[in-house]
Amino acid sequence: MAVTAAEMGSDPVHHARAARLERVRRRMEDLEVDALLLSHGADLPWLTGYRAMALERLTLLVLPVAGEAVLFVPALEAPRLPVMGIQVTVRPWGDTEDPIELASALLPDAPGARLALSARAWAATLLGLQQELAKATFLNASTVTAPLRAVKDHAEVTALRLAAEAADRVAVALQAGEIPLVGRTELEVSRHISERLLAEGNHHVNFAIVGSGPNGASPHHDAGERRIGRNEVVVCDFGAELVVPGEDVGYCSDITRTVVTGDPGDEVRRCYEVLRLAQSTAVASACAGVAAEDVDAAARNVIAAAGFGEQFIHRTGHGIGIEEHEDPYVVAGNRTALVEGHAFSVEPGIYFPGRFGLRLEDIVVVGRDGPEPLNRVDHDLVVVDT
Repeated sequence: MAVTAAEMGSDPVHHARAARLERVRRRMEDLEVDALLLSHGADLPWLTGYRAMALERLTLLVLPVAGEAVLFVPALEAPRLPVMGIQVTVRPWGDTEDPIELASALLPDAPGARLALSARAWAATLLGLQQELAKATFLNASTVTAPLRAVKDHAEVTALRLAAEAADRVAVALQAGEIPLVGRTELEVSRHISERLLAEGNHHVNFAIVGSGPNGASPHHDAGERRIGRNEVVVCDFGAELVVPGEDVGYCSDITRTVVTGDPGDEVRRCYEVLRLAQSTAVASACAGVAAEDVDAAARNVIAAAGFGEQFIHRTGHGIGIEEHEDPYVVAGNRTALVEGHAFSVEPGIYFPGRFGLRLEDIVVVGRDGPEPLNRVDHDLVVVDT
């Protein structure tokens, strides 16, 4: 069954996906890629609106550089397919069929044939295709898609903005003391934050990090049974996936606010002022034409100048969209020049193992007139008495 132009109608989401398909095929031509093979991961929903379940049964979009696109999908999954907004033939396959053979029959098997497969595809899928297409060369589909996905279109920026606003409302509640901390375990607070995120309309929670006291020095700390005491620093980093009206797939939020349950003390205050300056400096630097690594350097230089360079142990940021982590990565060595539509986190941190940690994070979009922070919550080191 094929999706026709009439079925697409005038839906702006469908037209956006059709435009993405055109850009994908132009890039395939530039890279001399004969076919793009999209399976599990974010490339497939970005292009079609359909997110494949991570089953052992194969879902595979065979997209040649020109000609008919075919989506092989397990027959029991076919009822879940949305109207995709691009011209594609859906081929449900039954449990007695071999989808690798079906897909391989549509692909070139000759020296020089170049096939780009999803990085998140099962290894069994790659091995099966290599057995059927022994003469072809396989490469990572992200070579084609990652630079395109990194530049968000208008609909994607709108979705990211709405996701950020939902996360902001939870962060406001945290800073207002509506999510009690003192005497509760990190896990209880993490669950409370998650409940708030879901109540804001998010489809699901990606993470809700709560690191109190010495646990805050572990950037990806797993919330546990430690009870939060008074006069402690608490790092709260959380994000979720929001499906906005008109979309079939969700876009992610990601925000970090550090609070303190009483008197932070002079050392924590001083370190936090350095952190806040580093974060605001990096955000202000995130303009079109600036290299991604220079945004990282903008934050890192402030922290290093204050004597805390060794306490900043991770990159400054990561791209965000359908996935919570994607291109562009704001890290030393990434010379990619920022362009309008790039969206990423700016989240420097200062960590003292065994004592405390601090992190401050916003999602930023590169706009026509400069950087646009999507998160607007108070950037101060807020004291929470509860």
